Amino acid sequence: MPDSELRPSLEAVMREAGELARHTSRGPFKRWTKGHDNSPVSDGDIAVNALLHARLGQLMPGAGWLSEESKDHLPDRAAPTSWIVDPIDGTRAYISGRADWTISVALVEDGRPRLAALYAPVTDEMFLAVRGAGTTLNGIAIAANGGGVLECATLAGPKRYLDRLAGLVPDIMAQPKVHSLALRLTRVAHGALDAAFASPGSHDWDLAAADLLVHEAGGLLTDLTGQQLCYNRPHVVHGALIAAGPARHATLIELVRDRLPEFA
Repeated sequence: MPDSELRPSLEAVMREAGELARHTSRGPFKRWTKGHDNSPVSDGDIAVNALLHARLGQLMPGAGWLSEESKDHLPDRAAPTSWIVDPIDGTRAYISGRADWTISVALVEDGRPRLAALYAPVTDEMFLAVRGAGTTLNGIAIAANGGGVLECATLAGPKRYLDRLAGLVPDIMAQPKVHSLALRLTRVAHGALDAAFASPGSHDWDLAAADLLVHEAGGLLTDLTGQQLCYNRPHVVHGALIAAGPARHATLIELVRDRLPEFA
């Protein structure tokens, strides 16, 4: 089935997952930490992960699977086409009752996303993209901001990055933290941000959907040397990243190129 025909079904799955997450958040739910960085997990993450695994498996039988909340077995994602999923991106926001958490899903083929959805249930923002067919927000086509200047540009990202950039370009307009990294990057796709940064350590599931959403909106998401990202490889962790429209992206790459250790 062409991805354009999968798109409505994927949107329905995302809305079902969003409702499940909201329902779980309204009642008592367990929360705990995992990994060396003690990142938070909740019953909501696990419930949404199970729902997405079942529904997406029905949409694309035989596709591989890589999710933040599933144990990473390379055989599970060895197929050329795989779903890459973050059931709840921004779990800290979800647990604390904030609005800036999302559900992030991408269908990746040979290392690059070809279909993507990002849903922010609290604000009811549904971002969808099909490779070669543009990006929409709630059914309306969107585009990254043009222009290459940094003066008065709106930027979001780690505070140390913004502080360093403000020392180089005093007139940048630093924006409040967006807890969902996928949403932060995707804000570039509809012009709410001129540029967004991610520090080293993000994973495929944080990035794959946002990557296609930004790209299909006419923007770029790359590492600090301007290299495109590749997904569903044995190593799923990425370095520092920039998302912006092409002209501003080029300006930022030029600005940080000789200062890479400061952004590591």
